[in-house]
Amino acid sequence: MKSIKALFGVFVVATMFYLAWKVLPPYFSNYQFEDELENQARYFSYNMKSEQEMRETIAKKAHDYDIPLTPEQIKVQHLGNDLSISVDYTVHIDIPVYPFDLHFTPATKNKRI
Repeated sequence: MKSIKALFGVFVVATMFYLAWKVLPPYFSNYQFEDELENQARYFSYNMKSEQEMRETIAKKAHDYDIPLTPEQIKVQHLGNDLSISVDYTVHIDIPVYPFDLHFTPATKNKRI
């Protein structure tokens, strides 16, 4: 009986490590991407570019963090001195028993001084 409990315990711990291995990288990538999004918003506030150029630059940065993002998923609004950027994307986590999606919506707003 002790060996079954020990085997079950090892199985539970291994399962937790496997889930962490699959789930944590998208959250970490999103965290890094949010930081990059804030930096890009500051940069774009003072270096005027078209909204399409901003979308393409942000999509390239997302690709650097392995985020599945197209320029069409990026919303850029430039109103006077305010610049707001919002992104909406989903990452599919494929695990054997229960595959699921993680939904992320990073956004930032910057105002020129």
